[in-house]
Amino acid sequence: MSTIPLLNDRRRLFWVLQLAGWAGWGLFGKYLYTRAALDEVPPSYAFYVSLITVIAIVITLGLRYLYRYLWDRNIWIRGLAFIGGSAAAGFLWMKSRAFIYYSWFEHGKDMTDWLEKMGPAAELFEKVSYLESYFSSLTVMMAWSVFYFSIKYYRVFQEMQSSALKSASMAHEAQLKMLRYQLNPHFLFNTLNAISTLILERQIDLANRMVTKMSSFLRYSLDNDPMQKITLEQEITALKLYLDIEKVRFEDRLNLDLDIEEEARSALIPSLLLQPLVENAIKYGIAQMDGPGHLRIAARVFAGDLLLQLSDDGPGAELIDGQVPAGKGVGLRNTRERLKELYGNRHSFRLEANDPSGLIVSIRIPYETRPAGQDD
Repeated sequence: MSTIPLLNDRRRLFWVLQLAGWAGWGLFGKYLYTRAALDEVPPSYAFYVSLITVIAIVITLGLRYLYRYLWDRNIWIRGLAFIGGSAAAGFLWMKSRAFIYYSWFEHGKDMTDWLEKMGPAAELFEKVSYLESYFSSLTVMMAWSVFYFSIKYYRVFQEMQSSALKSASMAHEAQLKMLRYQLNPHFLFNTLNAISTLILERQIDLANRMVTKMSSFLRYSLDNDPMQKITLEQEITALKLYLDIEKVRFEDRLNLDLDIEEEARSALIPSLLLQPLVENAIKYGIAQMDGPGHLRIAARVFAGDLLLQLSDDGPGAELIDGQVPAGKGVGLRNTRERLKELYGNRHSFRLEANDPSGLIVSIRIPYETRPAGQDD
């Protein structure tokens, strides 16, 4: 029998533990223990042990239904059920055992004659014997209840832990999607403004191409799951769609240099990882320049990692502890947070000044590729 399905099937698990536990008590805790303690036992003693074991199983089934009925009540009610239920079960079991034992092994008349021979000590003996029998039954029933509650609370803890992990996973995914879909509204505003200008200037073909490119880029950004990864080659293709739109605004002022190693092209990276970095470089770099500006994207594989670097030759940015001041570089901060969510401490994200001017963004993430034969 497989262990995992057994643990997941509560009913089957209960019956396996119930029958195995009581069978173990009957065989080792009662029958073999009694045979070892006494010189001999009656031939029918094994049947007696089997019968009181079955009675214990029936009584503890009643305890189970009592505990299940009161499980959602206040904890003090469960505590009273634990104490009262165990006490009642122990008393009922003791009475059942005594009735069967004295019916089979010790006849009432013989027991009465024996007590009369004891004289004054008989009353004390009866009380001690009664308490000993009850304490023995109560101990076993309380042990069963403790075991039942322990398993019950363990399962509740496991369910809460599973729920917490699921919630954390959902929150993690929501965080990634939020960071991934935070496209700068200025990009859409500026693009629509540029299209409007082209239409007013009756450059209909150029305006139509710009609408088509923007549509392709937005469809790409919305269709790709931020939880999935794409190849750097695919990322560069999407980035060119974005830059083709921006080039309509900046014309010859925007120039792109690519330095991508062949091995790095098949590396897997989060979709649209570079777009907010390029957008940030254009907004705070190229757009601030009077003359032409250059963006450079480099990628190579080194020591099992993918090294990405994006640089511009704009006016640069004031860095405080390696970060841009609050209120600037939203794309940079989102990218940093997104990498942190995806890779934890297995990545680096560093900003530094370019020489003679501009900003360099360096990223280091684990080098991953798709398994052989897997479609893109």
